[in-house]
Amino acid sequence: MANQAVGDLMEGAMDKIRSMVDPNAVVGSPITTLDGTTLIPISRLTFGFASGGSDKTASSAKPGIWGGGGAAVKVEPVGFLLSKDGGARMLAIQPPAFTAMDRLIDMAPDLLEKLESYYAKYAKKDAAQG
Repeated sequence: MANQAVGDLMEGAMDKIRSMVDPNAVVGSPITTLDGTTLIPISRLTFGFASGGSDKTASSAKPGIWGGGGAAVKVEPVGFLLSKDGGARMLAIQPPAFTAMDRLIDMAPDLLEKLESYYAKYAKKDAAQG
């Protein structure tokens, strides 16, 4: 009987967690801008759960079943998934860089993208001349 009551307590707490943890909290609804860019918000979902209980026997001063439980949920924005012109990329939300090396690492993807477009343009121009 006591095991059933503690089990009911834990089942009730798990039902509450299921109602709090929504898949739409991780991947949000798409937003389309006027220029055709689609932004999809991405979040990190963290949750914790704790539960405990005790069954006091009839021989104790205060017999009964004692228990408790708790849960916490944290939703933290991570970034946006950008989709435009058939391509997609992740735009991360990051704290500002503190050192020059951090800034260089943050700038690397944009720099590589610019170098690729420059190289493609140069190769196209060279092929037209040759």
